[in-house]
Amino acid sequence: MNDQVVVVIGVGGMGETIARRQGPGKKLLLADFNEEVLNRTAAALKGDGYVVETHVLDVSAKESVDALAAAAAAAGPVVQLAHTAGLSPTQAPAGAILNVDLLGVAHVLDAFAGIMAPGGSGVVIASMAGSIAAGKFPAEMETALALTPTDQLLSLPFWSDPSFSDAGTACSVAKRGNQLRVQAASLVWGARGARINSISPGVISTSMGQQELDGESGQGMRAMVEASGTGRYGTAEDIAKAAAFLLGPDSTFVTGTDVLVDGGVVAAVRSGAISLG
Repeated sequence: MNDQVVVVIGVGGMGETIARRQGPGKKLLLADFNEEVLNRTAAALKGDGYVVETHVLDVSAKESVDALAAAAAAAGPVVQLAHTAGLSPTQAPAGAILNVDLLGVAHVLDAFAGIMAPGGSGVVIASMAGSIAAGKFPAEMETALALTPTDQLLSLPFWSDPSFSDAGTACSVAKRGNQLRVQAASLVWGARGARINSISPGVISTSMGQQELDGESGQGMRAMVEASGTGRYGTAEDIAKAAAFLLGPDSTFVTGTDVLVDGGVVAAVRSGAISLG
């Protein structure tokens, strides 16, 4: 084993699958808010021969993210980062979604920009909700989502709009913000010789995905999948394969972009095969 470090934030279905794919021969540093889930995932990976360290993390708190980045740097050269943590509209209200899905990603992009090893790469899990929202917000709003300093991000005036109190809308804005902030962060990461990209999954068969399918938006999500080019739900392995490409040596000319892994749902929406109402 070498001393290179792979950091995975969020150890749910996607996070664990990415960790298993990227972890052999390296140190895995797993981070999650839920200590019970974190310890259970770490134990399973250790049982399968992985070298694992754990870190309890609150991505909405700058101090917590900074502490994770410091621990990662102390463990060895950080060559890969996968940020999969997030909340869905059925799990949390709008305020919590913005704190975790938008502010949390901004904290991680900031903290790890300063410690990634040259040649290192990161991925942020966004969502097809951000891709669907692209072009629907005013240009000044997209610029603000991309470039506002992190400590001012949740103080922007447009948050006073009542529509942003809806969890589904907040999720779409947060995920579009993820895509935009990754674009902007690629320049800062590039100054260290590192790359950062985002992945926007469609409807994925994880426990979170199932919660959404069982919720208010489930009928619409099923209709989108049925209208898509593949006609199926995605798997955590589908996302892990995309992450492996973006984190690996075959994508050294790819940075600051978003890879849509949705089975063709967004294409179906944009072509008019399905209407979102």
